Amino acid sequence: MKNKTTSNKIIDALLGVAVGDAVGVPFEFSSRSKMELNPAKGITGYGTYHQPAGTWSDDSSLTFCLAESLISGYDLEDISQKFIQWKERAYWSARGEVFDIGITTSKAISRLWQIIKDNDLDELKRQKYYAKEQDNGNGSLMRILPLLFYIKEKPIEVQFEIIWEVSALTHRHIRAAMSCLIYLKLAEKLLEEKDKEVAYSEMRNDIRAFWDKLDFSVDERTHFKKVIQDDIRETEINDLKSGGYVIEVLESSIWFFMYKDTYQETVLSIINLGHDTDTAAAIAGGLAGIYYGQEGIPAEWVASMARLEDIIDLGQRLHEKYPI
Repeated sequence: MKNKTTSNKIIDALLGVAVGDAVGVPFEFSSRSKMELNPAKGITGYGTYHQPAGTWSDDSSLTFCLAESLISGYDLEDISQKFIQWKERAYWSARGEVFDIGITTSKAISRLWQIIKDNDLDELKRQKYYAKEQDNGNGSLMRILPLLFYIKEKPIEVQFEIIWEVSALTHRHIRAAMSCLIYLKLAEKLLEEKDKEVAYSEMRNDIRAFWDKLDFSVDERTHFKKVIQDDIRETEINDLKSGGYVIEVLESSIWFFMYKDTYQETVLSIINLGHDTDTAAAIAGGLAGIYYGQEGIPAEWVASMARLEDIIDLGQRLHEKYPI
């Protein structure tokens, strides 16, 4: 499938997210013990949502909404409008319906609609000031990867300011935003074609230095201990989780990306933790997509994807806007 006309790192990233998402969709909410008895072995259909094979969920839809918006430049109102269009009219859905939406995301998009209706657009920038502890689900991390291509090479302080604005459209807490920064900083190092061990080490150093400059609170730093202060590879697999909490999926996605040697192994292994399988596989798959490229994703998985030509076209258009 990959050739000179369709090959670029943005397509690799978008397919990495969407394919992982689609492989994980049939298994969402399955327990870890159930997955151990009947592990995921490839791309399948039906399951939890009774969707055909190759159907991706809200994770990819919102990722594609962000990518589509960035083609016209960085505009919080436009990003918000595209999220609203997805929720209300199934814009950038796999098969013309919204079958999976998180509670926090659903409420947040309704809030965005009201802000835009009231024409109080500065309020979009102020969302981070209203953060609550429950604003730490994985719903901003799962869709954040396209922002990398806009913020790459900017100073980390600028990157974080932008990331927090985009994260806060649905997940307003600094912890969710910091998770996004960590993920995108690792992805940025991979985009520079660095070995994953080097990329992970440099990312941790960059984040620690930024924390000191930011005066990031000690209490918040403790949530990232396994990923930043310690080496995530020292964590035992039985201590990994893959629920809706952003820290859980940040830890597990980086762990499986670091330990596994192929896209396929990365995605299937994290799905076999159970629970939020589509989101975990989308997040880990984004890193693996950048690292292994489209040619590293099983061809039959790619071929089965809903709207494959649209995804490739989206990646080409975003690449024209932000060449790599």
